[in-house]
Amino acid sequence: MTTRSSARPTGNGSSPERPRPIQRLHQAMDSYEIRLCGTGGQGLILAGRILADAVVREGRWVAQSQAFEPLSRGGVSQADLVISSSMVDFPLVSDLDFLLVLDELAVAGTHELLTPASSILLDSERVATDVLDACRPIRLPLVETARTLGNLRAANMVALGALVALTDVCQRDSLEAAMLRVSPKGFQQINQRAIEVGCGLGAESKQPA
Repeated sequence: MTTRSSARPTGNGSSPERPRPIQRLHQAMDSYEIRLCGTGGQGLILAGRILADAVVREGRWVAQSQAFEPLSRGGVSQADLVISSSMVDFPLVSDLDFLLVLDELAVAGTHELLTPASSILLDSERVATDVLDACRPIRLPLVETARTLGNLRAANMVALGALVALTDVCQRDSLEAAMLRVSPKGFQQINQRAIEVGCGLGAESKQPA
């Protein structure tokens, strides 16, 4: 039985908690659960489709679900993936292994799915709340990086690149191949660059296990 906790870790007051080392998922377990969430217009559902395609390319099973508020932009949007080395028995997430949040509005619906072992990646600009600090999240400038690349809509690909570098959920080559298959042709070049830069961000922020 997995227990959930929202308590903040107690420290000695001398220094802030370091981000928790993120598990290298595909090496550490046979199955795991991922949620990508933010707001409409950030491309999280597309990102979920691309990640699912990449994982399937490597011979694993994926159940994907998605939810969004009926607003083209600004409403909460999320993509959930259950990834397994065998057929997925239950397609909905219940105990997240990895959570990506690109906008603070999406935080509220995640608490009941987190466990003390959950790994979290937050956008450092759009997620200012400290309510997830008990899980010692990693914060990266995902949206700001997309802005410097010239297209805010590439933040989802920056995030996927960082996710892959942090977790090894799939190979970067598989992610790029999936992006080229699923992504609109007019965005493929910027998306490929965003994945590359995101992988660099994730690699730089890796903490020793």
